[in-house]
Amino acid sequence: MTEAMTQEEFCARFKAHMLNVAGSTTFEDGGSIADYADITAPTYWDDPVLRKEGPEMSAEADISYWGE
Repeated sequence: MTEAMTQEEFCARFKAHMLNVAGSTTFEDGGSIADYADITAPTYWDDPVLRKEGPEMSAEADISYWGE
């Protein structure tokens, strides 16, 4: 991450990237990926190490656990 961003910007980019990578708006069970991202993104922001990784890397890290 090269420049400081607000929590709002981080969360918006996290959500956008998650939706882009997922290629869908819902999980297989019908749950909303956007709603999930809205809940999950702030937890990545709250961790300084994960925040430094950036929203896209954080979203990809979260996605890597889907289906487990």
